[in-house]
Amino acid sequence: MVELLHSYHFVYNVLIVVISILITLLAIPSILHVARARHLYDDVGHFRKQHDHGIPRLGGVAIFISFIITTLLFSLIDKALPLSYLLISCIILFTMGLKDDLSGVNSSTKFLIQFIVAAILVLLGDVRVTSMYGIFNIFNLPYIPSAALSILLIMLIVNAFNLIDGIDSLAATTGIIVNTTFALLFMDIKQYELAAICLAMVGATIGFLRYNITPAKIFMGDTGALLIGLISAVMAIKYIEISKFAGTPTYTAPALTVAILIGPVFDTLRVFTIRILSRKSPFEADRNHMHHRLLKLGFDHLQATLCLSALNLAAIGLVLVFNDLSNALLITLILFILVIFNWLVTFCIRSKERENMALRNLFV
Repeated sequence: MVELLHSYHFVYNVLIVVISILITLLAIPSILHVARARHLYDDVGHFRKQHDHGIPRLGGVAIFISFIITTLLFSLIDKALPLSYLLISCIILFTMGLKDDLSGVNSSTKFLIQFIVAAILVLLGDVRVTSMYGIFNIFNLPYIPSAALSILLIMLIVNAFNLIDGIDSLAATTGIIVNTTFALLFMDIKQYELAAICLAMVGATIGFLRYNITPAKIFMGDTGALLIGLISAVMAIKYIEISKFAGTPTYTAPALTVAILIGPVFDTLRVFTIRILSRKSPFEADRNHMHHRLLKLGFDHLQATLCLSALNLAAIGLVLVFNDLSNALLITLILFILVIFNWLVTFCIRSKERENMALRNLFV
């Protein structure tokens, strides 16, 4: 009976991934046709763009359509997640992202919409972190700190995915890694409905990746990056919460969640910190993201994506191997490794620019 149940879940999950991939693959050619007919191209004149010819940035429309259809088609409704609030949040964020991709949206409006979306999920959907698992010697969180922290986390992760969407395939590959990992973790604790939602996003993103690998034929734009970030944020919070009540509780759930999301989150926090220390607005665009720095070293888009993806997977593997350590120690170790990696990249960039491998390049 158990084997039959496992076979059912396997077939069910495979169907979700396959159908979501097919929907995206079917949608993108039509989107490309409309974008070309209406001249809906990326702003190639912007100093941060990595391409010298117009490329449509409406791939997120296909990801959204595929994710929503697959989610509704398989009736992925469970008390573990208020699907109605999740879909409402997705639709609101999709609408804002689409307008931004077509005509632009100012940063204050973006953050207001993101705050509203996060508040809907946290205050109405009760998608929030209620425990710190002993990090900073904090365990259970009162409602107000819990809600405030959860809203900030959702907004941080959503923006983090948007900010790493700067080179071909990076945001899509990261989204696949993140949601595939969460899907496997949810399966392990028998949360099959949540795993299925992750897999719907994985399939939608894999279909998009077919057209986004260098040389990219289409970009996901804000529409896709914000949606992937939102689903990743919700799954992160749900995993931290539900793992407390699993048959075999995962006490390193916060550290594992940090490892899964460390790529986009570390890059965002790093860039914001540098901008603030330089007395600039943290939201002022520049070319100082990790993927830009790897391009300076001579990596192409695919190589940079593979390098950062490998780093992400290494962080996940680290937590899984050393899961007997405390959350605080594991998170500190992950951050230390990322800081060292960033330091080495800085050393290599300085050495390349100065044509000298001197030791002083480590410091100035």
